[in-house]
Amino acid sequence: MTQLLILADDFTGALDTGVQFATVGAVTRVITGQSVSLSEFTGTCEVLVVDAETRHLTAAEAADIVGRYTAQAAALGIPHIYKKTDSALRGNVGAELAAVLENAGERSLPFLPAFPQMGRNTENGIHYIQGVPVADSVFGKDPFEPVTCSDVCGLIGQQTGLPAVSYPPLTVDTPLPEPDGIWVFDASSLDDLREAGKRLKQEGSLHILAGCAGFAAVLPELLNLGTGKPRAIPKLGENFTVICGSVNPITVAQVAYAEARGFAHQQLEPEQKLSSGYWQTPAGEEMLGKLYRMLEENPHRILDTNDPGSNQKTADYAAKFGMDIQDIRRAVSGTIGYLVSRLFSHEAVGTLLITGGDTLLQCMDYMGVHEIEPLGEMDAGVVLSRFTYQGITRYVISKSGGFGKENLMTELAAALNKTSA
Repeated sequence: MTQLLILADDFTGALDTGVQFATVGAVTRVITGQSVSLSEFTGTCEVLVVDAETRHLTAAEAADIVGRYTAQAAALGIPHIYKKTDSALRGNVGAELAAVLENAGERSLPFLPAFPQMGRNTENGIHYIQGVPVADSVFGKDPFEPVTCSDVCGLIGQQTGLPAVSYPPLTVDTPLPEPDGIWVFDASSLDDLREAGKRLKQEGSLHILAGCAGFAAVLPELLNLGTGKPRAIPKLGENFTVICGSVNPITVAQVAYAEARGFAHQQLEPEQKLSSGYWQTPAGEEMLGKLYRMLEENPHRILDTNDPGSNQKTADYAAKFGMDIQDIRRAVSGTIGYLVSRLFSHEAVGTLLITGGDTLLQCMDYMGVHEIEPLGEMDAGVVLSRFTYQGITRYVISKSGGFGKENLMTELAAALNKTSA
């Protein structure tokens, strides 16, 4: 019987949260879809993670999907529901928290948005990224869903009329708040998250919870899920293929760092990314041949959807054809999905690193794959999983565009070499 339902708004978030349970032996399934029947899966796993893909929807659409999943879970008797939110507060945070609270039959929802393991803390109700208020960080400049408010309660209030109140870190000696609504708790360390979880457990307040992968990391012990024994990372081999579909400056810097240290780097031209028929032309077939040779000649390589320097070249090309930013997003994701499906069976591909939740999901959708198995973390927020396509199973590393240090890709390449020894 499923003990925990996790509702995520994007794919990398579903994985970096689900892996917190898989890595300690809990039977964990990650599925995608906005209208899945949960009853088909609840007898097969302890932890069921649903990527509902609500981040880029309107607030009303997101609330409807999350509300329906919450109502399903309540009807099935799933004892715990965790609304996974973005650690940088992107997406429909307020609308989705309200939908869980309104459909779960509870009066209050504890929300711990911090991810201190990644330097993302909540202090005095303000959310910080590496010490910078989130609205002033790179996430305030996100081209798709910029975060415009660093005050967590203020951000929630932009999408719901339900009360949201900020509180200091919750400890085992702190009385729980009394008002109905969304309780936002500060946290600046993993110990803060652990203490909060223990206090909520004492009061029997673990039925509905919200946060990111940070708070999820303390839930296996609180909810007695899994064996508690770390899962071993399999031997992977040295071949390493990076698929970069993120425009986040953090990922862009990681790509530049890796290229400077020997990674082969192929950037796609605007026509290759945005023209739906390009890959069926002689030029497209010639380019595929070039990509195959890159796989064969270089153990570490990057296929990149960003233009050199900036993405102005792509923006200018898109403007000629009346494409807006969402059209660009869909076209680039579709191109990456097609290319990964073509490259997937090549024996030299090795382990894949796919950056950005949209990118990984589009790859799987293109190949008709709707379930993936998380195995463990290679680094905080950097998840190793596997899935099978046309009889071939590949290991896939995923991460949000905003995760990781500058040397992440080279460090991962070194780690893969060690597992192949």
